[in-house]
Amino acid sequence: MSGSNSYGTTSVPAPSFTDAGFVAPSESDILTGALADMNAALGGNMNTGLSTPQGQLAMTLTAIIGDQLDQELALLNGVDPARAFGRMQDAIGYLYFMTRKGATSTVVTVVCSGAAGTVVPEGTLIQDGSGYYYAADGTISINATGTGAGSFSCTTLGAIACPANSLSLYQSVTGLTSVSNPTAGVVGQAEEGRVAFEQRRAATVEANAVGVNNAIKGAVMAVPGVTDCYVVDNSTAQDQLQGGVTLAPHSLYVCVNGGADDAIAQAIISKKPPGCGYTGTTSVTITDPNSDALLSPKYTVAFTRAVDTALYLSVTLSQNSQMPSTAETEVQSAILSVFSGMVGSQIGTTVYASQFYAAVAALGNWVQLVEITIGTSEAPTGFVATLDINQIPTLDASSISLIKV
Repeated sequence: MSGSNSYGTTSVPAPSFTDAGFVAPSESDILTGALADMNAALGGNMNTGLSTPQGQLAMTLTAIIGDQLDQELALLNGVDPARAFGRMQDAIGYLYFMTRKGATSTVVTVVCSGAAGTVVPEGTLIQDGSGYYYAADGTISINATGTGAGSFSCTTLGAIACPANSLSLYQSVTGLTSVSNPTAGVVGQAEEGRVAFEQRRAATVEANAVGVNNAIKGAVMAVPGVTDCYVVDNSTAQDQLQGGVTLAPHSLYVCVNGGADDAIAQAIISKKPPGCGYTGTTSVTITDPNSDALLSPKYTVAFTRAVDTALYLSVTLSQNSQMPSTAETEVQSAILSVFSGMVGSQIGTTVYASQFYAAVAALGNWVQLVEITIGTSEAPTGFVATLDINQIPTLDASSISLIKV
């Protein structure tokens, strides 16, 4: 912009491209240039006060140029996967044949009780006290002890809280007498956000491969309803302990939260190397989708459903006269907000008490924080909670306590 062209000259500085990317001039420099252009056009000695008509016109011109430069910057950032969002990020995703995931369901581990040998079909509905329904992600067999556990997904998408012991029977199944959820459900999410989308895009690129763990994870993460996945293998000839789980020799271990059993099994077999066994607690028999034989081979695929594992937090505050009567509720809401906004893999994660300090401190001047402790049992005393690779954390208000000292 600055310099001359076929239409004349201007004192407004031009944007530039540098090693750091697109660099636009500051609006103060644009305003200075606009006033200089007007002064030159009017023969000099113009009153440059911003309250004058010419000053107002210069500020309007500055705003127009600034907005145009902002749009240019947004467009250029939109083609950078690290900065893109919204429609521009969707366009990058289309290059990888992926679309943004919609809202996900709350997933909860449910214990089904009844007659031994009873099979609870996939899709069986149960309900909570708020009128939400949950469907079985796969078949559940009740064993000789009269119980069987499996995952259920809420039929309403989004952040639907499912506190512990809040579920009951809805759809009748012969031999099924009751259901319960000892722990809270893994709360669903709203539509996939910018950070989560980019993380999945990177995983999707790896999913183009075959035979590597990240390719298997990428394929499983693309299954509708899947919110998290953990993949590891044991390439040795001996049992191997990984993250609290014993892996059989020469086996693949896949832990999943959400999604239908058959779809997950199909995703795994589509990327798994031949000859590799499985370590897993859920088995599904499927037909090889890649076979062109008249009689396609069948395989039994095993994987593990993530176990909902309740986190407990204890927040200790110094008692003072400014502390409101709603202190405990406010602390619980702040911590739950941080927890629900955590992005990235949750299975086998490590959660730090320090992740919640800022949210609690931001509640007001009445907060005099002594400490926050965290753990997987009541009355936690530690500052770190590390989960096994078959566990996914859950949190509800009832497991967040406030101590005043």
